[in-house]
Amino acid sequence: MPKGPRLDRKASYRSAWWPGPAAGGPGDSYPNSTCGSQIAQNLEWEMTSILRSPQALQLTLALIKPDAVAHPLILEAVHQQILSNKFLIVRMRELLWKKEDCQKFYREHEGRFFYQRLVEFMASGPIRAYILAHKDAIQLWRTVMGPTRVFRARHVAPESIRGSFGLTDTRNTTHGSDSVVSASREIAAFFPDFSEQHWYEKEEPQLRCGPVHYSPEGGVHFAAPAGGLGPA
Repeated sequence: MPKGPRLDRKASYRSAWWPGPAAGGPGDSYPNSTCGSQIAQNLEWEMTSILRSPQALQLTLALIKPDAVAHPLILEAVHQQILSNKFLIVRMRELLWKKEDCQKFYREHEGRFFYQRLVEFMASGPIRAYILAHKDAIQLWRTVMGPTRVFRARHVAPESIRGSFGLTDTRNTTHGSDSVVSASREIAAFFPDFSEQHWYEKEEPQLRCGPVHYSPEGGVHFAAPAGGLGPA
């Protein structure tokens, strides 16, 4: 069960897995050109290079389900698990999910025996959504969560989130994306104003190279501006 040291929530830190700045990188500017298509091709090529770079941070969606949000101590414990495993919290919001949105989100499970129960549960109360960043965000978050089935989680990963707090296979505390493709789709569903491309071009290099601070008030990490501690 991966665990990082408990963080000082008011302190800045540079994670051990941050590899440092990449050569080239998203901050490079482009010379003036009369060929708009060439600029577009350059931007597309650069974005592809960033996403394929082994140094780039990976994004994933994490949800805390209504059963956990309803209990402040469990909600805070899960939040601390995110911090202690050295995820960067890129965005965070709490919302009450509409039933129609739940149905769209879980469309791939439509027709299965648990579909209706899952939809009704996820629309039953507030949830908390995160965009998390880490060099291996998707797999690490799934490991931290533990197996989907709570009975199995309690036996094979008792210190995982689901092993500690899960009630049933539906009320299992958390959700996480299972692939890069699903992460992009799910992030867009919960954070429609978030541009993954813009984040990789502008924010990712700053967060990866540091220094980075955590805001207890906002519950997110931010790249520290020169000469100050406030959000950039």
